[in-house]
Amino acid sequence: MTTDTDAPRRQDGDHRELRLAVLLLTLVLGLLITMAAIYLAREHPALVEPLGVGAAVMSALAAVTGVVARALRR
Repeated sequence: MTTDTDAPRRQDGDHRELRLAVLLLTLVLGLLITMAAIYLAREHPALVEPLGVGAAVMSALAAVTGVVARALRR
């Protein structure tokens, strides 16, 4: 079987840079969410229950992990 050399090729250069930027932005957002939860737990313990903070941190980390895994699969 022969391949068509005149067929348009996918140009992933631009998309790769965009994906990397979105991935880094997502990681930073995940870290900010985690730091905010830690700040609330330490400075204002009356505002949050320990289980609520744990759930927020775990949700943020799970979301970040999902985005990273999806980006690495592509």
